[in-house]
Amino acid sequence: MMNNSNQQHIEDHKSKTNKNYLLLLVVNYVCLFLGSISSTLLSKFYFNHKGSSRWVSTWVQTGGFPLLIIPIYLPYFLKCTERKPFTHFTRKLLILSVFVGIMLGINNLLYSWGNSYLPVSTSSLLLSSQLIFNLILSVLIVKQKVTFSNLNCVILLTLSSVLLALTSRNDKPTNISRAKYFIGFFCTIGAGLLFALYLPVMEKIYKKVYCYQMVMEMQLLMQVVATTLAGIGMAFDGGFSEMMKESRELFDMGPTWYWVTVFSNVITWQLCFMGTAGMVFLTSSLTGGICMTALLAINVLGGVLVYKDEFGGVKVVSTALCCWGFCSYVYGLYVKMQEEEKEKKEMEKSNNVREMVHMVNDIP
Repeated sequence: MMNNSNQQHIEDHKSKTNKNYLLLLVVNYVCLFLGSISSTLLSKFYFNHKGSSRWVSTWVQTGGFPLLIIPIYLPYFLKCTERKPFTHFTRKLLILSVFVGIMLGINNLLYSWGNSYLPVSTSSLLLSSQLIFNLILSVLIVKQKVTFSNLNCVILLTLSSVLLALTSRNDKPTNISRAKYFIGFFCTIGAGLLFALYLPVMEKIYKKVYCYQMVMEMQLLMQVVATTLAGIGMAFDGGFSEMMKESRELFDMGPTWYWVTVFSNVITWQLCFMGTAGMVFLTSSLTGGICMTALLAINVLGGVLVYKDEFGGVKVVSTALCCWGFCSYVYGLYVKMQEEEKEKKEMEKSNNVREMVHMVNDIP
């Protein structure tokens, strides 16, 4: 009876999640949209104005984890769910959260390292390579089917990254050596690879999760681990006292703008990670990766408009290839949805005919 009660409890929460599916999907994509663009621009703003600590840039990406208490506890206090926070949270999920948190912390450091050396537009275009890795790893980990639109998207995004690599010397900032530029280049590729691994791993884990609150609970634990790693790195780099010194002596906009930048980045990164986790839970790791890639072109334009990054012929072609690949994938999804809808209607029609035949046969 206890098992049946627990199963019913789980099914009820799945039902409530499904009823709010579209609302959750829209909210999470808006969070991803706002978080991705603003966090990228703010991270670059920090480095552009003499911020120099890559550990600080890494720490802010997950340092706002207490904000996740809001989506975890608010539904319970508002009586939107009967489930108490952290109910049915097993030891296995705890161990997985710690493991993924370590991977997330390393990914954040690689991203900060790359972002400190590269223009926003170049960094964003390079991060589009995460979709290539995401497709390959999704096939291996969650058995994602390979289609023409998938392959077309992979090829186009690969060409986009190769174009940047071949002409990288023309895009190198004047105050960054060629060696540091290439360090940033490969760190960004590494961050894309790790994040691409993170997405399908989380999709596989989320199959054991039955409600949105549990997704946020796992995010909280992962970010606590990632923040701890960043905090250890900061301690070796001078700790928070070094931040005080940096705000007063190095940051050329003054202490006020320094702390506004840091805390704004903390909030925007939380929006980004919350949106990403929600998209993977509600759809799939590949769809989450596609949505993020769709925002990269906007990040490129943001870098050009806000920071006056160069936007020469190579970046124009690379951005066009990136958008072409995304549109190809979206069209493939549209065709697939149309085919599934057609099959569903044919199946319903066949079932109706079968029922009518049974009814006729039952007539004496």
